[in-house]
Amino acid sequence: MTLEARHVLEFPGGYTRTTGPVIGRFLTELRDGRVVGVRTAAGRTLVPPLEYDPDTGDAVTGDFVEVGPVGTVESWSWVHTPRRSHPLDRPFAWALIRLDGADTSLVHAVDAGDVRAMRPGLRVRPRWRAERTGHITDIESFVPEVTKIVSPVRVEYVVKPGLALTRFLKGIGEGVFVGSRCGSCHKVYVPYRLSCPECGIAVTEEVELPDTGTVTTFAINNLPDPRAPEVPFVSAYILLDGSDVPMIALVGGVPAHEVRQGMRVRAVWIPREEWTPSMENIRWFAPTGEPDVEL
Repeated sequence: MTLEARHVLEFPGGYTRTTGPVIGRFLTELRDGRVVGVRTAAGRTLVPPLEYDPDTGDAVTGDFVEVGPVGTVESWSWVHTPRRSHPLDRPFAWALIRLDGADTSLVHAVDAGDVRAMRPGLRVRPRWRAERTGHITDIESFVPEVTKIVSPVRVEYVVKPGLALTRFLKGIGEGVFVGSRCGSCHKVYVPYRLSCPECGIAVTEEVELPDTGTVTTFAINNLPDPRAPEVPFVSAYILLDGSDVPMIALVGGVPAHEVRQGMRVRAVWIPREEWTPSMENIRWFAPTGEPDVEL
């Protein structure tokens, strides 16, 4: 049998101490929504204030100066799971903050929202409680300064395709890539063109191309796109088999970091009953599993 005895140490009404003129002034200013420090004989400003100079042990001058309220994070530690006694009920950072005008730093909570927002050098300012009592917790937490804003952007416009693009999109509406072959240089262009950009002559021969090709170059994108399968996603120039000019399209069905030059891909079509004369018929291109092509 294990013997144990439970005890409670408690100060009824709370442990009470007098603040003195230095700490008392600091707490009084907090109650009024200000942060002050005290000067030492050497001219340093201590925040939070102390009753003595930590370098010399001499009494401070009693000369108070308002600091901040903006400060800079010097170091920090992230709290993933706050405890009941913590100042915030969501993940936050304990940070060492040097307020503007101060020569020492104080420890307080930073409500950054996400650990990725935290960094040394981050500029923060206090978020005050509506009801203040003269305590360090009158500052609920520090929050980052606003350094960016997100503005919704939406523009509606109408595009009317020319003869060449109309022919190409009609082909897509039938599940076919339609290109054109120059009668002089014999290059095959896709999408369909009415003239050869190299020879400058009219092109009249149509060519149906397969929906397979090779990735010639690509970019990994980290900004959301409603057409993309996920973020990050890949947009690539794909050289369709039988063509001489690559076309740009999305690549899906494979992690972004596995896409490579020379990868063989095939178009992934939406259900046939949903086809329209639009590139939206093709969700993206996905790997075929064939060996890479040496470019």
